[in-house]
Parts: sequence; structure tokens; C-alpha cells
Amino acid sequence: MTPTTPVRLLETLDRSGFARRSTVPPRTNNGKFAPRLAALATLLLGLLVSAPGAAQLASSTPPAVGVVAAARQPITQSAEYIGRIQATNRVNLVARVGAFLDQCLFTEGAEVKKGDLLYRLEQGPFQADVQAKEATVAQFKAQLQNAQITLGRAQTLLGGPAGQQSTVDAALANQKALEAQVLGAEGQLLQSRINLDYTEIRAPIDGKIGRTAVTSGNYVNTGTGVLVSIVSQDPMYVLFPISTRNVIELRRRSTGQAGAVVIKLRLPDGQLYNRVGKLDFVDNTVSGNTDTMTLRGVVPNPALPNANATTGTRELVDGELVTVILEDAQPTESLAVPRAAVLTDQRGDYVYVVGADNKAQQRRIQIGQSTSAAATVMGGLSEGENVVVDGVQRVRAGQAVSPGPASPATPATGARPSSG
Repeated sequence: MTPTTPVRLLETLDRSGFARRSTVPPRTNNGKFAPRLAALATLLLGLLVSAPGAAQLASSTPPAVGVVAAARQPITQSAEYIGRIQATNRVNLVARVGAFLDQCLFTEGAEVKKGDLLYRLEQGPFQADVQAKEATVAQFKAQLQNAQITLGRAQTLLGGPAGQQSTVDAALANQKALEAQVLGAEGQLLQSRINLDYTEIRAPIDGKIGRTAVTSGNYVNTGTGVLVSIVSQDPMYVLFPISTRNVIELRRRSTGQAGAVVIKLRLPDGQLYNRVGKLDFVDNTVSGNTDTMTLRGVVPNPALPNANATTGTRELVDGELVTVILEDAQPTESLAVPRAAVLTDQRGDYVYVVGADNKAQQRRIQIGQSTSAAATVMGGLSEGENVVVDGVQRVRAGQAVSPGPASPATPATGARPSSG
């Protein structure tokens, strides 16, 4: 005998919006599907009854947002570029005479002072040459002295009957010739002494010396090439290219102001260098390939505290790649909004502004140089307008909102980093 199956009740809605109850005879299959159909009907009933009411409640409550009035703030404008450290002075030492290298008198990688003896070449042959030239000079000087005596005697005899003008003329010519020979011999002696001095190679500048290319016992001459290089250490140059447009903006900001911008460096490990430099050179040509100009700054590079006196460890190294931060020396008053309020899409930057009717309006703006906390607004926004900062993700253009003061510590979510 088949058991009686409970009657299934369904809630449906008629066109007038009232619920209508109907009794539908269940499908009998030994009562297997009746409990499942009853549960499904109850679920559908709950969704149909509750959904319109919930949607109506949600649509009637405007989202709460935090707003900040756009105002002028002191903004220190800055931009970042990639630069490279360069020594202010660089010297490649070469041999100026041919000789065997006797001694290498420096420590590779150490700092040297101007005048320090670095290499000593074989000096014997050059000393012998100097002595020979000194003897030649002495010989010609003795002959010149005798010629001067002869000339004086001939001039004395010229007043008597035995004197002849031809004898005086010959003595005078001989004296002049010997004077010329003395000068020539002295010149050769000077050249020999210079060559002897070249056997001692000294540091022409203060700086850090590199690795020697030739060791003791090797023969060197002018064709050997660079023996060692020295680069100055303090101060250092930093060279960096920037676009021509940014050069024009920089020129306008710094017109008539000495030291209008300062240079800060971020080292390769991400740390900020603790010394500030100044801009001292702008190139006179624009690169045709990149439309950039090269700028140069001078940055102090003192030895680190407790550094070895010989090696003189310093932060900046010739050829090092760094990040250059070009920053205004004094802040300027600019219209600004929190960076968290600025949104970006394919068309550019925009913010949401709340008007007197408490409706959000999308406003396209032009962003200038900015900091990590505030964005400078160059156009598209007026001072005093309320900009949505908190809850900006819930806002749509034309939507009614419930504005209130923004939280004091608004994180710069979605902030666009400043670039050069």
C-alpha cells in the first residue's frame, strides 16, 4: 500500500504583488522526492519575499565617505632620475722615457697625495748622460772664456801699429760661436736632467690609485700604455640626463635664484646619501636620439668615520649608478589633495568631488610634481572643493553620498609615484 504524500505548498506572486497559495498535487514516486521539493519551495519562498525589501533598503542608504577640502599647501617639488658618479679629476699615468721598472712604491687601491712617488725606473743610464752633458757644457764654457781673452787682447793691439781689424773680427766671431755652443750644450743638459726626473713617476693629483698594469723588472716606455690610473675622491660629479621639457620647467623655477634646487642621491642599496649637492652644469646640446640634456651636479664625498687612513673608504665611487633626486631648495604654495583621493584610468587622473547636493561628481585633473602624501593639482580643480578620500572605492559618478570629515591619517592607497 502506497503511503500518503504530504501536499506541497508553493508561494507565488500574482500581478497585484500579493502572495497566492496554491495546492499542487505532488508527484508520487514512493514519497522519494516529496521532502526535497518541500525544502526547495521554502527556499524559493524566502528569496521571493525578502529580496525586493532588501534591495529597496540598500538603495535608500547613501554610502558614507570622508572628504577633504582642496587647499594650498607648501609642497617641495622633486623628481627622480638615473645618474652616474664621475670623478672630477682622472689621470692615466704612462712612462715618458724608456727604462726598466725598478720599484713600485704604492699600495693598490690606496689613496695617494699629490707628489707621492709611485714608480722608480732604472736611473743609472740617465745619470751618466747628465754627467756627460755637464762635461760638455764645462768644456764649451772654458773655450768661451779663452775666446773672450783673445778678443780683448786683439782689441788692445788694434790701437798700436801691430793691430789689425781682421784679427779683432775673427776673435769676435769665435766668441759668438762659443757662446752659441754653450747655450746648445746647456739645453742638452737640461733635457738629460728632465729625462732623469722622468725615471721617478709621481702622483699629479690627490686621489685613489688603481691596480698597476706593470710590475717591477719589466721594460716600459711611451708605447707601453697606461701604468696605473688615479681618480679624485672629494668632491664627485653626478651626471644624469633629463628630458628637454623638464629642463625648461627647471629653468623657469630657478630663474634669478642661486641654489634654487638641491641634489640628493639614493645609493644602489636604497639608502639616502647623507650629503646634499648642487647643480653646476647644463649641457649645451640636446641628444637627437632621446631628446634629453645632460645635467651635472657636485656632491661632497668625505671619508667615512673610522675609515682606514690608507684606503680612505668613501660612500661614492667613480662610475657608480645612483638615483638622483632633484629637489627644490624651498617649498612652494600649490593646490594639493591627498594622494589617496587620486584615481587613474586610461583617460588619465581624476577625483570625486561632493557638491552642495551631496552627489559625487567625477572631475578630471592634471597632476604636477607631488610628494608621497599629497598630489599637486595643476588644473581641473578649484580651491575649497570637497574631494572624496575615504570610501572612494564605493563612489560612482552622480551617486548620492553621505559626506563627513576624512580620517586624519589617510593612507596613500593607489598613489602614483612622482616621475621625471
